[in-house]
Amino acid sequence: MSNIKTPLIALAALMAAGSLAACNTVEGAGRDIQTAGDAIEETAQETNDGNPQTP
Repeated sequence: MSNIKTPLIALAALMAAGSLAACNTVEGAGRDIQTAGDAIEETAQETNDGNPQTP
């Protein structure tokens, strides 16, 4: 039975490490998307002529 537990424990440890890495990746992607959104918003504000009819 010990022979089965060792690979399972190792697999669980690898999955846990992968989950932590995925959290960092998602957090970084969220920051990138936020930065892009801020740039789009700033450009939209700069090009706004104040006319609500302007598309």
